[in-house]
Amino acid sequence: MESSNVAVKDAELNPRTTTYEFLGPPGALFIISIVPAVMYALCFGCSEAAGCRPNLPAIPRQIAASLSDPGWWKGLWDTEATLIYFAWYIFCVVAWAILPGDRVEGTTLRTGEKKTYKINAFSTFLLSLALTAGIIYGYGPQSFTFLYERWVGFVTASILLAFVQATYCYGASFRPGKLLALGGNSGNCVYDFFIGRELNPSIGSLDLKYFNELRPGLILWVLVNTSMVCEQAVRRGGLDKVTDSMWLAPLFTTMDITTDGFGFMLAIAIAWEPFTYSLQARYLAYKHIELGPGWVTAILLTNLTGYYIFRDANGEKNGFRNGKNPKNLQYLTTASGSKLLTSGWWGLCQHPNYLGDLLMALAWSLPTGFNTPITYFYVCFFAVLLAHRQRRDDEKCHKKYGKDWDKYKKLVPYRIIPYIY
Repeated sequence: MESSNVAVKDAELNPRTTTYEFLGPPGALFIISIVPAVMYALCFGCSEAAGCRPNLPAIPRQIAASLSDPGWWKGLWDTEATLIYFAWYIFCVVAWAILPGDRVEGTTLRTGEKKTYKINAFSTFLLSLALTAGIIYGYGPQSFTFLYERWVGFVTASILLAFVQATYCYGASFRPGKLLALGGNSGNCVYDFFIGRELNPSIGSLDLKYFNELRPGLILWVLVNTSMVCEQAVRRGGLDKVTDSMWLAPLFTTMDITTDGFGFMLAIAIAWEPFTYSLQARYLAYKHIELGPGWVTAILLTNLTGYYIFRDANGEKNGFRNGKNPKNLQYLTTASGSKLLTSGWWGLCQHPNYLGDLLMALAWSLPTGFNTPITYFYVCFFAVLLAHRQRRDDEKCHKKYGKDWDKYKKLVPYRIIPYIY
């Protein structure tokens, strides 16, 4: 009788998913297959040997030749790169464990509980930069070009770890007492593996989803760019000619943390972010491009404008959620008591932070010039990603707020780009 009551409570807490996203299991299987393929295509197609120029008629022939060559398959694996990559991930875990950081509560879960997150990603970032700077200062820029030189091996290692994590989390989600994601409990193993079955998988106090969102991928993105800088410096004779930077932001209220489970879709970010978003830096490592003062100014203004919109819009939203409204922003109160901003940045469009993101992504691609469209893969992919995320958010908000959401969309009709989209 007791086990029966437990089963009933579990079914109430973790209802079966009845609708699919991403075109269901076939779409999930397609994405699981295509993401590694795209990463390798960019890896080999935008390399120094290939010249980073699209040659669409030759692609099928090149793929057929590669698949028939056993040496090509062996070339994807690099034991040293794999060991370095796994050591990097372990370093991130150790840094999370030992570096000081505030403990911050996340949003309220369906159980009524709140998870506590340790905030020290920025400290890990600074420590990583300090160690990297020490290596470069002590041994010269040639000591940090290994990410460029062993690129293929690092791509393979990162994809491998993403699959290992997604598989572990999917298997662990069947243990009793797990809180499942509302969208990841369909009963179809392919779909649930992709979308994420468990909402907050953890090993001890280490929340894998939040940890992966900020540390291994995003920080490595900076280190990858730094390695590309070192490669260019070695070729050009000095480190004083090129620079790079990044930013980090809290994610407690994003869809990734509050709604999605942790499956392949989020796990693959540790591979996708550092090894596709840095495509421009890899291109510039071997392709010398001189930018005039006017072009540099335009790029900087684009980036700074995007950063300002991103930060100020998030500042308005976060301040309003915490009961602060110094700009006297207008809002719509829903039947449930929620308040939706309808002025300021959030009156111009539903997702002004996405607009800022896109402008910054464009600024990261512009330094490559217009010799090839491949280096604009980042901003194009990001635009599709954010548009799709906006539609997912729109669907969830419509279910949550009903007619009030329709009223809101009449007040704020534009989704991401004011007067355009």
